[in-house]
Amino acid sequence: MNLKIAIQGIKGSNHHQVAKEYFEDDSQLVECMSFDFLVDRLLDKTADVGVMAIENSIAGSIIPNYALVYHNNLHIIGEHYLNINHNLMVLKGQGIEDIEEVRSHPMALLQCKEFFKDYPQIKMVEDVDTAETAKCIQEQKLKNVAAIAPRVAAELYDLNIVAPEIQTIKNNATRFIIVKTKNKELPKSEINKASVRFVTGHKRGSLAAVLNVMSDCRLNLTKIQSLPIIETPWKYAFFVDVTFEEYEYFEKSKSLLNIMAEDFKVLGEYKNARI
Repeated sequence: MNLKIAIQGIKGSNHHQVAKEYFEDDSQLVECMSFDFLVDRLLDKTADVGVMAIENSIAGSIIPNYALVYHNNLHIIGEHYLNINHNLMVLKGQGIEDIEEVRSHPMALLQCKEFFKDYPQIKMVEDVDTAETAKCIQEQKLKNVAAIAPRVAAELYDLNIVAPEIQTIKNNATRFIIVKTKNKELPKSEINKASVRFVTGHKRGSLAAVLNVMSDCRLNLTKIQSLPIIETPWKYAFFVDVTFEEYEYFEKSKSLLNIMAEDFKVLGEYKNARI
């Protein structure tokens, strides 16, 4: 049976690239134009598994996605890091000298601004999606128009890359999480990273006490993100990622944090992709 993988965006997007790399096969893609739609496809069983961007090394956390995972009881079963490379692509037979306008997602245009200083004649036009623009150029046979998109889009839509990796900051990476509605049981010996969510009281030092327990249990904190609890003004939930050498370290911390923190919940136990 083909695995149905929900991705944000269309074929040729960075989410598609992650699906190809993580699953070593993109199986059957379920294209979703928003993360909310992606979650709905998991909940109604149209898709078996989802790929969601969660943080970027330049732009930071994609905060709404933390809430989506928690409120919809999704389980993080894995993660994947992707170097974000922006490539300038055109129809076959066209060159960089033929380009009159370049279309892409506003963030991609912004991240490639320095490159276009050498081409003042090229007009920059904001579009909805990087891969969508590449697809449009191929389908409509648009001459003198370029797209900024991932390499996989050029392969998929048979476009020519006239300038590879044109982003200003070269070491730009995004962390993606792999989510399901049910937990995927990994052998404890393979689990060395976890994502948790908890709430602390208003007492002085309550967050510090929780973090001290994690440290005492030999957990390495790799990410902490606070999010306001909408129903309770001025109260915050904390989303935390930890790594550990032995699963028993995390197991010990879980039993303690269950007592110390409010609404403690494990969002996922999986393999650290950055080893």
